[in-house]
Amino acid sequence: MLYQIYETQRSVMEPFADLAHTAAKMYNNPLNPFGQSQLAHRVSAGYELMHRLGKDYVKPEFGIRTVQVGKVDVAIHERIEIDKPFCELRRFKRFTDDAATLTGLKGQPAVLIVAPLSGHYATLLRDTVKTMLKDHKVYITDWKNARLVPLTDGEFHLDDYVNYVQEFIRHLQGTYGNCHVISVCQPTVPVLAAVSLMASRGETTPLTMTMMGGPIDARKSPTSVNNLATNKSFEWFENNVIYKVPGNFPGAGRRVYPGFLQHTGFVAMNPDRHATSHYDYFKDLIKGDDASTEAHRKFYDEYNAVLDMDADYYLETIKTVFQDYSLVHGTWNVKNLQGKNELVRPQDISTTAMLTVEGELDDISGSGQTAAAHGLCSSIKPANRQHLEVAGAGHYGIFSGRRWRETVYPAVVKFILAHNDSDTKKKAAPKKAAKTAAKTAPKAAVKAAAKPTAKRAVKAVAKKAPSRKK
Repeated sequence: MLYQIYETQRSVMEPFADLAHTAAKMYNNPLNPFGQSQLAHRVSAGYELMHRLGKDYVKPEFGIRTVQVGKVDVAIHERIEIDKPFCELRRFKRFTDDAATLTGLKGQPAVLIVAPLSGHYATLLRDTVKTMLKDHKVYITDWKNARLVPLTDGEFHLDDYVNYVQEFIRHLQGTYGNCHVISVCQPTVPVLAAVSLMASRGETTPLTMTMMGGPIDARKSPTSVNNLATNKSFEWFENNVIYKVPGNFPGAGRRVYPGFLQHTGFVAMNPDRHATSHYDYFKDLIKGDDASTEAHRKFYDEYNAVLDMDADYYLETIKTVFQDYSLVHGTWNVKNLQGKNELVRPQDISTTAMLTVEGELDDISGSGQTAAAHGLCSSIKPANRQHLEVAGAGHYGIFSGRRWRETVYPAVVKFILAHNDSDTKKKAAPKKAAKTAAKTAPKAAVKAAAKPTAKRAVKAVAKKAPSRKK
């Protein structure tokens, strides 16, 4: 009912927002005899602010048309590589007529950026993508608004998220041999799960995984986001924030956590900051400060554009990540595509290098939450693990803006390049080694490989079976 009430109110307000926009233009028109007066500027600014507060914000475009590689402007073409019911794997393909630049582009690493599914669209990572495109082949998970997904497309669970990530990783591996993975905020947990499961099965894992500002262990330095999830029961979330999509959308009847409720929560975290920002926008309009007003519009066009999340996925995330801490307790089972549960074991990851990044002033994922991944991934050699804390950076600063471009990105690109040569690495895969032993080694080796201890299996294979590399 609340969702329907909100949609009705939005529909009623939309014409008034459009009218306010028209009035703002009229009072600011230089052909208007009163348009140059100070009073007209104030009236125009008031109407413009009313329009911004009342308008409906739709999904923004990435809008990346070109990127500079060296001294050459390279054209960017967006295309959907894989289209899943709840997500599109989006590729930013680069084109140039410069032969030397083209040769360089072909040899650059492939990177999968896993964007958060936590209220905002993947376009929130526009700056991340644009910066990465200078030195990498870039793909990103572009999550869909759940209210636009018909009920016939089925449900979406946290397990499905993990399976999506694995499918996308395998796609890049099949295309380029291997890839690197970057997860920002919420997806650090399912990405770690995805790579862990691949390692446990003996699959080839990504060359590196970079995890930025995510709640790997939400018990450390809890923020207001963590406190809300722990202070309220699972039933409270199910009864108070889950609603059915109204009938005027393709996903009518789907249970979701609506975007407008999420946006209310975002604003409630820093109401004074947003009020000041809008008042400054009003004053900048009066002064005619076009640069400041345009920066405000760009930020809030992104910030105010929110999507609905499928209820099953959202509730399971609350329980698994913020209430049960299943990942750090070693009790998280993920249902695979065959319907079987697999235990998430980060300690099985051994051949993927790991970089964790945290902002000193992050008020969403507190200090130490992301770095906790190092304790879980105990089989990754210390030489292949790094942690970066960005002084003075908040949550958004580690993946967007000046600190991202000047501090974080240089560290990320250096880390990726240092671990990009897969041919120099031996991919340890105990389970696959045991299977190989059953086919190629004598009976003594087969018996040793059949024993449950992975180390003994690998030793037996090493004696009798030919060595394998991935």
